[in-house]
Amino acid sequence: MIADLGNEKRALRAELRQRRRTRTTTEREADTDSLTATLQRFAEERQVRSIALYLSAPDEPNVRPFLNWACAEGIRVLLPVTREDGLLDWAVGDGETEREGVYGVPEVVGEVLSPLAINDVDVIFAPAAAVGHDGVRMGWGRGYYDKTLGSMANRPPVYAVIFDAEYLDQVPREPHDEPVDGIITPSRIITFRS
Repeated sequence: MIADLGNEKRALRAELRQRRRTRTTTEREADTDSLTATLQRFAEERQVRSIALYLSAPDEPNVRPFLNWACAEGIRVLLPVTREDGLLDWAVGDGETEREGVYGVPEVVGEVLSPLAINDVDVIFAPAAAVGHDGVRMGWGRGYYDKTLGSMANRPPVYAVIFDAEYLDQVPREPHDEPVDGIITPSRIITFRS
């Protein structure tokens, strides 16, 4: 059963990765502008003063303009730094200085804080491959966010940042998969539970 779920996830991830890679420059730019506006609206409506974000890779929804806006607005931004043990450390960052981290993922360069630093943010914006209508988040298979979110006793709200077409009826779920509280796409904000 678990092997079947693993295969199902791998196939879905491959399909989603291919879709992301075939997006046109025009589509990417339009989605970036819309996503930035949607993230800004979310932050303003909820009076967010601190966030956990990530440095988006080229095929991911581009959160970098939002990161720049958040820093200009004085919002404290924590960015993940991957660890060998599968957990995430966090660093305060503005996204200006980065390096290639584990698995080629972009990472901030800065003073590294512990995994517990994320406990005090107002909201966590997490990357995802897809999210189901029930709030199940499917990542890219390395488990960093599932481990981090699963280890938090009183975690802040978690919103997955995805493209509109990655909000699916359902995604395969394994026991370690952590649900999210909502999604943010270029066109909408959906909260699953309050």
